[in-house]
Amino acid sequence: MSPQVFAILNVTPDSFSDGGQFENADEAVARGIELMAQGAHIVDVGGESTRPGAERVDPDEEQARVLPVIRGLVAAGVPVSIDTMNSVTALAAAEAGASVINDVSGGLADPEMYRVVAQTKLLYIAMHWRGHSADMDSLAVYDDVVTDVRTELKARLAEMFVWGVEKEQVVLDPGLGFAKTAEHNWQLLGRLDELASLGHPLLIGASRKRFLADVLPEGASKTDRDLPTAVVGAFAAQAGVWALRVHDVASTRTALNVVDAWKAGRGR
Repeated sequence: MSPQVFAILNVTPDSFSDGGQFENADEAVARGIELMAQGAHIVDVGGESTRPGAERVDPDEEQARVLPVIRGLVAAGVPVSIDTMNSVTALAAAEAGASVINDVSGGLADPEMYRVVAQTKLLYIAMHWRGHSADMDSLAVYDDVVTDVRTELKARLAEMFVWGVEKEQVVLDPGLGFAKTAEHNWQLLGRLDELASLGHPLLIGASRKRFLADVLPEGASKTDRDLPTAVVGAFAAQAGVWALRVHDVASTRTALNVVDAWKAGRGR
C-alpha cells in the first residue's frame, strides 16, 4: 500500500521554506483544500517554526495561528494533523477536530504531552529529537546514528506507554535534519529497516531539507528540492514507510504512482 501523504501547511512568519505565505486563516484553509485536491491524505498544520535557529513561540500565539485554520479545514471535510510540541496546543487542536498529533520533540519538550495523547487517543507521531532548534546543530554527535536514534526512540516508547499511550497510536519519525548532518540523514534513510524493527509505522520528513541540496546544482532554490524529495519518497515507499510529509504534494503523488505502477508490472 502506498504511503499516506501529509501535506505541510505552516501558518508561521518564519518557517524555512514557506514562512509568511499562509498567515491569513482564510488563505491557509484554501491552501489546505488545494493540497487535498492534489492528492494529500491529511494536512499537517503548524504554528511554530522548527527551522535551525528558530525562536520558540508562546503557546497562546501558536493556538491563535493554528486553531482557526484547523476549524476551517475540518468544516471543509479535510483531515488535519497538528504539528506542535506543546500539550496545551495539542489538546486544543484535538478539540477543534484534529485527528493526529505530530510532535517533533517526541514528548521531550513538554512532559504533559503523553498525558494528552493518552487522553485524546489520537494517532501520535513521535519524532527523534535532542533539543530545540537554536541548539540542535551542536547535538549532532553519534557513535552510530541509526543505532543511537533507534535506542533513543525505544526509550521514548517505554515512557509514553507508562503514561497510558497505546502501541497502536504511535508512529515514529527518525527526525531527518534535526540534530543530524547530511551524512546522518542518508544513513537513516538507507537503514530504515532497523528503525522499522521497533514495530511501529514510520513517517519520513525529508521535504526541501538542506541535505537534499547536496544532490542539486549549486545555487538551486528550495523548491528545486521537490524533485529529490519525491525520489526519496519513492525509495521510502519501496522500504515500506507508512507516511511522507511533504511541501509539494503533486510531485510526491507522481513518484508514488510510478512506484505503484512498477509494483503492478512486477506482479503480472
